[in-house]
Amino acid sequence: MQMRFFMGMLVSFLTLSAAVPTPLAAAAEGELNLAPDARSAILLDADTGTILYEKNSDESLPPASVTKIMTMLLIIEALDHGKISFDDSVRISEHAASMGGSQIYLEPGEAMTVKDLFKAVAVGSANDASVALAEHIAGTEEAFVAQMNERAAKLGMKNTRFQNPNGLPAKDHHTSAKDIAVMSRELLKHKGVTEFTRIYEDYLRKETDNPFWLVNTNRLVKFYEGMDGLKTGFTAEAKYCLSATAKRGNFRLIAVVMGEPNPKARNRETTRMLDYAFSQFTNHVVYRQGDPIAHLHVDKGLRNQIDVRAPQQFSILIKKGENPDQYRTRLQWEELKAPIQKGERLGRVLVEKDGKVVSQLELLSARDIPRAGSWTLFKRTLKKMLFLPEEAPPVEEVPK
Repeated sequence: MQMRFFMGMLVSFLTLSAAVPTPLAAAAEGELNLAPDARSAILLDADTGTILYEKNSDESLPPASVTKIMTMLLIIEALDHGKISFDDSVRISEHAASMGGSQIYLEPGEAMTVKDLFKAVAVGSANDASVALAEHIAGTEEAFVAQMNERAAKLGMKNTRFQNPNGLPAKDHHTSAKDIAVMSRELLKHKGVTEFTRIYEDYLRKETDNPFWLVNTNRLVKFYEGMDGLKTGFTAEAKYCLSATAKRGNFRLIAVVMGEPNPKARNRETTRMLDYAFSQFTNHVVYRQGDPIAHLHVDKGLRNQIDVRAPQQFSILIKKGENPDQYRTRLQWEELKAPIQKGERLGRVLVEKDGKVVSQLELLSARDIPRAGSWTLFKRTLKKMLFLPEEAPPVEEVPK
């Protein structure tokens, strides 16, 4: 399975205008006490990034194996960009095989596919598989860690520093509950991830003389309604950590706890946060994946029209019982003239209530749109003079 989400022609995609989640007033004022035993915690709506509860969420702490969320993100992005394939055979180095803690007991010189190694990371939290994949992507573990920190900086994770791809104890290896929520939210944009993180049990090397039974370290995927990820963690220093996600209907939540005293407290406080949000809030979908958003004209572009479709769901968070008709969607578009650079803003979607903007999305160009040549522009002018039909606009490919 390859995860190529944005390919071809003139692709545009929506990104949240604010990378850092924003709190509700009640959550910011600390009126809730949903995770009293956690050292830090955060609860947010995955679509909008709205924080529903937080406790010491900016405090930098050791994350243990929750680190692997960033590792999985870089693996998925490498798959998405065609740098690696799930079918690649990875030869295990002595260094990767030497990892302690949670592991699948890889042997030096053993070969395993990227897909099976990724499953080992997502389900069994395998430290050896994490390093093997890091080496496959970046050449060395150190080079991969540099990519992790670079990606964290791009995501605005201000309280994070990684020293390895698996979360084993290391000096100055730290992150915060809020930063974990940010990278979890980014990872969840790749829907294929939960096909792995929702697995409760499976086998590796199943058709061999040495099968390995994988059991998900996040037991809640079996026992909590809608839970399909993401990652647990434990070391003596970090205590018990978890970044959990659950989805009911169109409503997905992310709950993070760090520094819990034991697994029972970790699971109890995670489910308490999720229960609170599911009972009090819901979401109103503005655009579903693939919905048309706008038909844009690009003056003097190589292709002068673009049909923009939503590559992923965009919704607004509302209290249960609130009338969604109070919210109004408005589109703002730039006057587009080629050439357009990748990442350049094309426009934005505004959601307003009582005349105030409560949520917004920016529409960015996912690739360069070059200027048309003189001959192409001449033919277009001639068509207009002869009242001939315009060329058909390219339609963006959206996630499957």
